[in-house]
Amino acid sequence: MMKKLFLSVLFSNVLIVQTLIARTVEVEVYGMTCAFCVDSLERTFEKMHSISKVKVSLKQKLVQLETDDTLPSIETIRNAILDAGFTPIKVTVLPDENKQK
Repeated sequence: MMKKLFLSVLFSNVLIVQTLIARTVEVEVYGMTCAFCVDSLERTFEKMHSISKVKVSLKQKLVQLETDDTLPSIETIRNAILDAGFTPIKVTVLPDENKQK
């Protein structure tokens, strides 16, 4: 129960930041153990039209998503990972480097 509360608060805070200047989302994922896990997550996110690039690192247990103009909500990303059979641990929204120059 405490874990769900913590994740909800974390995702709510990231969602607010995401709407400002977000371009790339990194998600630490629990449960990835093999190349089939990587393939499963890649296929899951490649189906989403608003995601232009998917990078999954088995070694780092990390999913990195890049978008063109719009970003799916953190809740949508979280649910996609859960539906694929994994657990999102930490979500980090990175700013668009081009907008900061």
